[in-house]
Amino acid sequence: MEPNTIIAAVLGLLEGLTEFIPVSSTGHVLLAGRFLGFESPGRAFEVVIQLGAVLAILGVYSTRLWAIFSSAPHDPASRRFIAAVLLAFLPAVVIGVLAHDIIKTVLFETPILIAVMLILGGIILLFVDRWAKNPRYFRAEDFPLSMAFKIGFIQCLAMIPGVSRSGATIVGALTLGADKRSAAEFSFFLSMPTMLGAFVYDLYKNRDILDAAALGNIAVGFVCAFLTAIVVVRWLLGYVSQNGYALFAWWRIIVGSVALLALLAF
Repeated sequence: MEPNTIIAAVLGLLEGLTEFIPVSSTGHVLLAGRFLGFESPGRAFEVVIQLGAVLAILGVYSTRLWAIFSSAPHDPASRRFIAAVLLAFLPAVVIGVLAHDIIKTVLFETPILIAVMLILGGIILLFVDRWAKNPRYFRAEDFPLSMAFKIGFIQCLAMIPGVSRSGATIVGALTLGADKRSAAEFSFFLSMPTMLGAFVYDLYKNRDILDAAALGNIAVGFVCAFLTAIVVVRWLLGYVSQNGYALFAWWRIIVGSVALLALLAF
């Protein structure tokens, strides 16, 4: 097996393990890729393998998704929830398209920024996890449209690698009145259109520079991300309901600090 293929598998496993926990999967994959000497054309690998994690969510939530969409024609609550997710997705569409080139050519190529964002995000997550009390919403389906739209704007902060898409949406939901479980669950649902959109757009933008080797690495990373994300999604809701997000906050701070020291030293 080629060295790059092995690294692609490792990065895919890392993507699946970190996509849905608030630690920044993109930040982890970019930093690990840098230290392992992995290069991907147009940084497409780091974005496209996220579709594996999306498919994991679709698989785990297939029954619930079917219930929501099949009942939508006659159930106002289902229609409102679909509208809430799409409304939360809208800011990422606009800002993601406008800022795509800056994100990929500047932010993705600034590892010190990624490490700093991991540390700062961990500090914020630790504070919010302890401070956010007396939640008003205990089901993702009950989030008001205005709240969903605000979460969508907060999610856009994750276009800075190291911030974390799930971390931004979870912190946003917690500060707006969600409990810890529903915050994670809304992040799951919002990830579906967000990451699917990122996959399609990034694949389109990089269609001319992806060769067979790059596509092969993407396929390996995709499969590994799918398999590990299934495990994480099934475990995460139960864990955060009982324990909160402090573990992930400290993980961010430790990983960001180690990465920052390594980058400054070498």
